[in-house]
Amino acid sequence: MRAFANPFRAPTHPQPARKLQIAVVGAGYWGPNLARNLVASPDWDLVAICDLDLERARMLADTLGGIACVESLDELLDNFDVDAVAIATPARTHHGTVMTALRAGKHVLVEKPLADSREHGQQMVAEAQANGLVLMADHTYCYTPAVLKMQELIQSGSLGEILFVDSTRINLGLVQPDVNVFWDLAPHDLAILDFVLPGGLHPAEVSAFGADPLGTGRDCVGHLNFRLPNDATAHIHVNWLSPTKIRQMVIGGSLRTLVWDDLNPQQRLSVYDRGVSLDRQPKSVGEKTSTAVSYRLGDTWSPALPEREALGQVVAELAACIRNRREARTSGASGLRVLSVLEAANQSLASDGRPTPVAGPDFSAPDAEFPGNSPELEGAR
Repeated sequence: MRAFANPFRAPTHPQPARKLQIAVVGAGYWGPNLARNLVASPDWDLVAICDLDLERARMLADTLGGIACVESLDELLDNFDVDAVAIATPARTHHGTVMTALRAGKHVLVEKPLADSREHGQQMVAEAQANGLVLMADHTYCYTPAVLKMQELIQSGSLGEILFVDSTRINLGLVQPDVNVFWDLAPHDLAILDFVLPGGLHPAEVSAFGADPLGTGRDCVGHLNFRLPNDATAHIHVNWLSPTKIRQMVIGGSLRTLVWDDLNPQQRLSVYDRGVSLDRQPKSVGEKTSTAVSYRLGDTWSPALPEREALGQVVAELAACIRNRREARTSGASGLRVLSVLEAANQSLASDGRPTPVAGPDFSAPDAEFPGNSPELEGAR
């Protein structure tokens, strides 16, 4: 089938709006949030909940008005003619579950991270593209009013030339049984950067430093560093052990500096006119560019932002993509770029922080041996 259209171009002849049918796979931590927003959406008819723990699925269904429950993906696909499935299970199950759904002709929304490896992510993206199906990563933060405004300010040039990104995502949280702190927390920040930066997230290499002071067998504290265009730098700090919860990103530009504080609903975004001014003089052959640096002390302002649940926008985007045959703002390709950085981070960790190249996009890899149609479906954490 032909490739999807530009994701930001309105379709010339959109299909008539009708309620699409969907099922949620996974009734653990994130599944109930998805189910609640799907039931409230004018675009969707939630027809089933799938979870190996049938009692847990029924408890969720009861809160939503008595929706059908099944305990296997095979049973779901055999008995319900759904347009899409929303997958909220652990990352290690994403590949099998997503591939089964795609091969059954279903569009897919899948929780972050897209998969448990770049190779699996490649296969998922290639399968969706080959069948003309939407594969959308649930990078929820990219649908918040604050991050949408960040994208607008950055891509309009309001901040000027990006000089640095400094992101902190720390809290006293659960040590996950199957992933390190980078794979648990950093996907949020990486997805945001892929969304807001012109050209997306394409670092050539990354350096990662981690620590496991509790002896859990996986890094609980970590720092991820990589370069951006024009010798700018990005730093992401993640931590499961901090008694203080911080969700903050600072993006410094040559004209203005933006601060996003997700835990401050009264002022999630602040824009500082103070900062560094650059006056770069053109260089002649054999000479370095000379730069005059000055510092500004200007005003601070906070854009007015609407308060709305981001997941409502996520499920609306999924419906729009299916109806209008376009890629999502957080497409499978976006999820794959995040996976590529995470995988390079793991390799850097294994070599004591040595800079590690980030693999570029490649959707041509042949499918690996597929493990059948009964992947593990326990609910997500």
